[in-house]
Amino acid sequence: MNNENLTKQVVEGKQKTVKKAEPGKRAFFEGIRSQTARGSWTIFPELCKGCGLCIEKCPTHVISWSSELGAYGTNRVEVKADGCITCRICAWHCPDAAISVDLKEKRQ
Repeated sequence: MNNENLTKQVVEGKQKTVKKAEPGKRAFFEGIRSQTARGSWTIFPELCKGCGLCIEKCPTHVISWSSELGAYGTNRVEVKADGCITCRICAWHCPDAAISVDLKEKRQ
C-alpha cells in the first residue's frame, strides 16, 4: 500500500485508515487498522463479503465475526490484534482483497 495516499485517525482505540483515490482513478476504500506485535492488520469492510475463509485459515484463531456489516449486508470479520502473528495467511486466502497485513520493517 502506498503510504502517501493514506490518512490516519484513531477511533475507539483502533486506527482508522482512509485510502484516498487519485483524481480520475479508482474509488477509495475505508479500512480499520489494528496494530499487531509485528505490524498491522487492516480490514476493508466495503470489500468483505463475509465468506469466512480468513477465519478458517487463521492459525492462531484470532479472526472472528464482527457485529458490524460489510459488503452485501453480511457480517464482516475483525481481529484480536494482540494474538495476531502477522503471518498474512488470511490476506492470501481472502478472495476479495478485503484484508491487508503489513509487517514492520526490521531495524538493523
